[in-house]
Amino acid sequence: MRAALLSLSLLPLPALAGPSALPHLGAPEQLARGGGIVTEIGSQAGLRQWIEGFRPRALAAGISPDTFDRAFRGVRYNADVIEKDRNQAEFTKTIWEYLDRAVSDKRIENGKKALRQHRRLLARLEATYGVPKEVITAVWGLESSYGDNRGDIPVIEALATLAYDGRRGRFFEAQLIDALKILQRGDARPGNFTGSWAGAMGHTQFIPSSFHAFAVDFDGDGRRDIWSDDPTDALASTAAYLAKSGWQPGVPWGMEVALPPGFDYGLEGKGNRLSSADWAAMGVRRADGQPLPDHGPAALLMPAGARGAAFLIYANFRAIERYNAADAYVIAIGHLSDRLAGGDPIRAAWPRDDRALTAAENLELQQRLTAAGFDTGGADGKIGPKTLAAVRAFQRSIGMVPDGYPSLEILKRLR
Repeated sequence: MRAALLSLSLLPLPALAGPSALPHLGAPEQLARGGGIVTEIGSQAGLRQWIEGFRPRALAAGISPDTFDRAFRGVRYNADVIEKDRNQAEFTKTIWEYLDRAVSDKRIENGKKALRQHRRLLARLEATYGVPKEVITAVWGLESSYGDNRGDIPVIEALATLAYDGRRGRFFEAQLIDALKILQRGDARPGNFTGSWAGAMGHTQFIPSSFHAFAVDFDGDGRRDIWSDDPTDALASTAAYLAKSGWQPGVPWGMEVALPPGFDYGLEGKGNRLSSADWAAMGVRRADGQPLPDHGPAALLMPAGARGAAFLIYANFRAIERYNAADAYVIAIGHLSDRLAGGDPIRAAWPRDDRALTAAENLELQQRLTAAGFDTGGADGKIGPKTLAAVRAFQRSIGMVPDGYPSLEILKRLR
């Protein structure tokens, strides 16, 4: 996915290992179901009926009757959850707009304070898991503003509402069962079992399935508590998540680079990994002009095309990607961690006179490229490798720099 196009819902940022783009829904008071219009009052009744049908499935999955009944006491259809789900993917932002907020001066300042305040814990986590303290802190900063925005929506209510809605019913029902297992095990209690509208929880916004896969009891109190004011278990769980996702100590996530004149932009893309020696032989240098260090195979990523910054990305890019697959999210985590470690701002300018294409314009771009004889692999509004290759081929055909960037200018030229 091109990092130039982001959901508007930056804060809180997308949940760990959760859905980065959930389905577009109708207004909560007028949801179309089975050809009819269901009022919100009807939705309350419908949710209660759905819960009755869900109960046997939950019990068959190992949830005790007592756990189920306590968890669902007072649960109501949450129209705000559906409204947030409906709105979260309607608009897009550019990579630079995203980074302006994700790696703001205030977030860097607060991150350095968090590093000082929790230096002993973070040093232990780095020694235990091999993940730099700045990377752990960067995830904390993007996911909950260092614990300030952990979410206050009851997890069971949010997930039940989304499971009942039906558009990703299986996914959210599975998350709901995992959430009930968290309560049953005693890691959380109904009173503090809160999170975001999509069920992401705690300081670093784990969804329930990620909690079961990666959460740890680092303070040894018998509970994996990612909700309390004490961030110990949450930050340890984040470090464990990255470590189990393949984090390689001593290897950066990536670095900004400068490209030589006449560079072959066809080499850009995560699927084209070359050695540092190969990139250096083509004239690629660090952004500060220094020779490239050897951190293993790297791919070139240009999230805003030839007019923006270029990055060589290494194996640890993929580890962060396990949290959230959006390139911009990974770049933001990596760049924020660099800034927390004393690194420089991104040197290259961004094409701030440009704007992101809307979902409808992405679809139109694919349709017009296909009609012009450039294969996008189908028109679905999702900009993937085939669409980028088609953009690049079109650019070559009209004498533009073939960087594969799906800009508004490209769309206008195709109209």
